[in-house]
Amino acid sequence: MCCVPAAYGQGKTSVLILGKDKGTVSSVVSGGHVLVDARKTTKKLGGTVELFSAAKQIKVAFPGMYAILSSPSRDVFLNGSLEKLPVPVAISGGKIYVPVEFFMLPQVQKVLDRQITFEKNTLVVEKHYTVSLEGIAQLAEQDQFIFSLQNVSYVIQHPNNHTVKILFADAILKRPSNQRPRDNYVRSFSLMQRGKDVVLEIILGNQGKTWKATERPDGLLFSVSAKALANPLPVPTVEVKPTTAPAAELSPSVIAQSEQEDAEELSLSSGDENPQPVMNAAVQPVMSAAPGAVMTAAVPKDQIRIIVDPGHGGKDSGAVRKGSAKEKDLNLVVAKHLYNYLKKQGFAVKLTRSDDTFVTLAGRSKMANEFKADLFISVHTNAAKRSQANGFEVYFRSDKATDKEAAEVAEFENEALQYEETHYNFVDKLLQSLAKNEYMNESSKLAGHVRKYIYKEPGIGIAVSQSNAIRQANFYVLRGVHAPAILVEMGFISSPKDRPRLNNKSVQKHMGEGIGKGVVAYLKQEGKIK
Repeated sequence: MCCVPAAYGQGKTSVLILGKDKGTVSSVVSGGHVLVDARKTTKKLGGTVELFSAAKQIKVAFPGMYAILSSPSRDVFLNGSLEKLPVPVAISGGKIYVPVEFFMLPQVQKVLDRQITFEKNTLVVEKHYTVSLEGIAQLAEQDQFIFSLQNVSYVIQHPNNHTVKILFADAILKRPSNQRPRDNYVRSFSLMQRGKDVVLEIILGNQGKTWKATERPDGLLFSVSAKALANPLPVPTVEVKPTTAPAAELSPSVIAQSEQEDAEELSLSSGDENPQPVMNAAVQPVMSAAPGAVMTAAVPKDQIRIIVDPGHGGKDSGAVRKGSAKEKDLNLVVAKHLYNYLKKQGFAVKLTRSDDTFVTLAGRSKMANEFKADLFISVHTNAAKRSQANGFEVYFRSDKATDKEAAEVAEFENEALQYEETHYNFVDKLLQSLAKNEYMNESSKLAGHVRKYIYKEPGIGIAVSQSNAIRQANFYVLRGVHAPAILVEMGFISSPKDRPRLNNKSVQKHMGEGIGKGVVAYLKQEGKIK
């Protein structure tokens, strides 16, 4: 093989996938373009490579796509079609180097379902996002948060004197962020994906007297200042028209000039006990905020999507005890009662299975995401070696279990993995890697409402502890769900107390309805339904 001309610069290029550093690959520079090691870069993106030394060619393959690249040529045969690269493929030290633009071709981004860019000598692989936090600037007497928006509308809410929320409707977040700026202007900053929306929540600090949201051509600038307004007046909840400008990176020097530019602004002082609304002519109020309420945009019930997941099924029986129906069958009966209750309430509801069918754990969470679920409720029946163990429990996901018993419950429920025969492609693995704690707070709230209403529901007769019925553990089925998600353990099939109740048809109906009432209470409390 020939060598790369000496004029080429040798170096390293970083690879960043969903915000995680995936190391570096060898790279060279020619004509102002970076070429990367084709083999290593492809493998980092989850593809496969075949090297044909004699022909100086490499075959790059991803699920649903293959490409043939040759040295020294700019031509790429991609799924049989010809594409042109900006500079030729090159060879050096037994490695084939391809222009980084190859991995940014629309066909590659499409099969990976990812947005791929090249920034500061780094190949960046992200979700197809419409909202991103571009930077934070801590200036004299002011904190500033810079967001890029792509065709996204948003609603600003001020539920109480120290909280500001912005709801970006039907948006996709690049990456969640939870921060404490450690100054007196902002106490905490949270940017999260919640179902189909992105929610920004800022808790003002002691010196956060005034906040301001400034619409910019490339997004939004949110500022919190120590300077109180001369005539502090609030602004009502408003809806701002979408901005269609592409995301742009803003430097602190550009941010500092923002107050000199003409823009539509919203300002509010937190010092007025009885504020009066001031409205910019360009915006109109859409809703008001009650002090202390947790605010999100209320929508009709039929726009709330809920996945009900009957645990186990098919070849996976779950817990089995003599004198009782199998867990998979108990789960399905109660899940159907829950499904029917929620449907009657007017919600959009879907079952992960409606009969004795095996569904993989990853398949359940994937089904929820494809359904764009706002909530995920997995219904199970508990079991333990100790027959004394009894009672209703509800879990939300955490990497760290509440205690040893909670860890054992998760371990048992995760055993369904042994039945799974599906081999997932790279895209599935990326989706599974999105298991973060962004919905932990909402999931814990949902769990609390469900526990409360099961306790209140008559005709169940299964104990509900006031102190430890809400628990957390690392359940695989909850890992990849992009929404608040809980796993209900209705009772212990291994318990002489719970077993007859679990097998009682009337109890099963009350159990499903009790869970449903908790779900409705949660949605009302959080302002998610009208």
